[in-house]
Amino acid sequence: MLIYFTTNQTQLIEAYPLIAQLRPHLSLDRFLTQVTRMQRDSGYQLVCLSVNDSIKAAAGIRSAEWLHSGKYLEIDDLITNADDRSQGYGSHLFDWICQYAKKIGCNQVRLVSGVQRERAHQFYLSKGMTFEAKYFAINL
Repeated sequence: MLIYFTTNQTQLIEAYPLIAQLRPHLSLDRFLTQVTRMQRDSGYQLVCLSVNDSIKAAAGIRSAEWLHSGKYLEIDDLITNADDRSQGYGSHLFDWICQYAKKIGCNQVRLVSGVQRERAHQFYLSKGMTFEAKYFAINL
């Protein structure tokens, strides 16, 4: 099992089919453009878990800081390949992300999850996460 940050376009292209399972609205070109911009502008990193050169899970992460609670790491997207679910890959990647967050001085790991993703919510609760806020949005 290998966990790594994508560092080039070839690795992003390899990760795209997995990310597209969660974000099917993104074409490959749009994905590459958007990830490149997010990496440059907001410190986004795509981390992958691979077994025998096959990506089993991936997550987009970035760190930020809030006045009320300090530095945190946010998980943008956490996905396990549909054919590889319930084999512990997502759990292993989540644990790795938490350790990485500690290493870079974060006080907390956060994520936003759509209200319809009840299975994901059960997973996050089982990992010790708590429901601590309501997330509000307005389309402009």
